[in-house]
Amino acid sequence: MNDKDQTGDQPALTADDTISSIDIDRLLGALGTRSIVLVGIMGCGKSTVGKRLAARLGLEFVDADAEIERAANMTVSEIFAEHGEPYFRSGEERVIARLLSEGPQVLATGGGAFMSETTRAEIAANGLSIWLKVDFETVMARVRRRATRPLLQTPDPEGTMRNLLAEREPVYAMAALTVTSKDVPHDTVVDQIIITMADYLFQGGDGSAPQTSNT
Repeated sequence: MNDKDQTGDQPALTADDTISSIDIDRLLGALGTRSIVLVGIMGCGKSTVGKRLAARLGLEFVDADAEIERAANMTVSEIFAEHGEPYFRSGEERVIARLLSEGPQVLATGGGAFMSETTRAEIAANGLSIWLKVDFETVMARVRRRATRPLLQTPDPEGTMRNLLAEREPVYAMAALTVTSKDVPHDTVVDQIIITMADYLFQGGDGSAPQTSNT
């Protein structure tokens, strides 16, 4: 069993809080109509982990970037190139607000979505935010496999990533829950998310007290 970081405000998970002991129906009842909203830097695993989490909980998985692309009939890279980031962020806010009205679901957001105060307020009202926190080396190993990340089209992608992490991590830390994952199987991360959610929701968590857990 993995204890929470020493900085966590909530009591550490106990030995009884194993994945097999969690009543998923009770968990979903405590979640209600809220969406589980995964936030974090590009490459942290929001989509891959989110799909597995949704399948485990019997919920629909929705990728916000895919919904934005569908609405615009353009890829994210094309939107950035033709209209710029502010235009993209404005559309992102609108799409996420619409999706949050359709919960419960597992919603994976783009790396910059949670930076919007408007979007954070929408998520707080209609979702349970979970930051998937990964270290720099793991993120870079993952994003190098995909050369289409708009914000990394720079001469120094590693420097850009370090700057993004420095800017965004304090905001990601505002999420209701944090699950720290290194290079482990996705199902291990899913287990830890469910355990952390149960520990939080069964205490009547409402999103006001951020909580941290390691994998």
